[in-house]
Amino acid sequence: MPRLARFAVHGLALSALLLVSLSALSQPWPAPIRSIEEKGVTIVKQFKGPGGLTGFAARAGNRPLALYLTPDGKHVIVGTMLDAEGNNVTKPILDEAIEKPDLQSAWPKLEQSNWVADGADDAPRTIYVFTDPNCPYCHKFHQAARPWVEAGKVQLRHIPVGILKPTSTAKSAAILGADDPSAALARHEANYRRGGIEPMDDIPAALRRKVASNNILMSSLGIQGTPGLVYRNDAGKIAIKQGMPQGALREEILGPK
Repeated sequence: MPRLARFAVHGLALSALLLVSLSALSQPWPAPIRSIEEKGVTIVKQFKGPGGLTGFAARAGNRPLALYLTPDGKHVIVGTMLDAEGNNVTKPILDEAIEKPDLQSAWPKLEQSNWVADGADDAPRTIYVFTDPNCPYCHKFHQAARPWVEAGKVQLRHIPVGILKPTSTAKSAAILGADDPSAALARHEANYRRGGIEPMDDIPAALRRKVASNNILMSSLGIQGTPGLVYRNDAGKIAIKQGMPQGALREEILGPK
């Protein structure tokens, strides 16, 4: 086939492919779904729902959300669906469509965040900890983790945030801005009951941005309280624990003593 003819055929094929793609992209969601989308909800995936309903996995800010379109296409149900045994049939769908992809892609963002090392760099286990300097449970977790950290089994990477008190941002900035942030964090923890590290009086813009960036990252992972622990479980999957871990969960996160 002459070169010009081949180009014409290829051009027609490409045009047809683009038309199909554009046609698919131009297909609007049903009106009830569009109305929710216009309120700022992001539609992630359509799926076949139970009972003849059409489901949509969505995200409202950082919160996964399930939408169910009725068969007439005129109404939408927002929320959790249960089966006859009372099992939540919505959560596995949202986990698969939204939470797992979001969470498993989070590790590089944590590595690039503004963290402070607590423990050996060659420790076999790394745990990221969103820490507010004014959080009593963050201090308790720091103390509880000493056996693992001091044995070289775990490195905690504290991500200082400012959410609890007016001085939280200034204390986090003081830790991040210290000549030796790890030493500053250790001094803060050693003196926690006496107020911890002195808040920074005049926070430079760069340090304020670092703390704000940590706050945003914490929120993007759906973590609403401190300490917020992000770690890899025994299966290598990324998991999150909010609050002070107790009992068997503590050893699941930190590893065997």
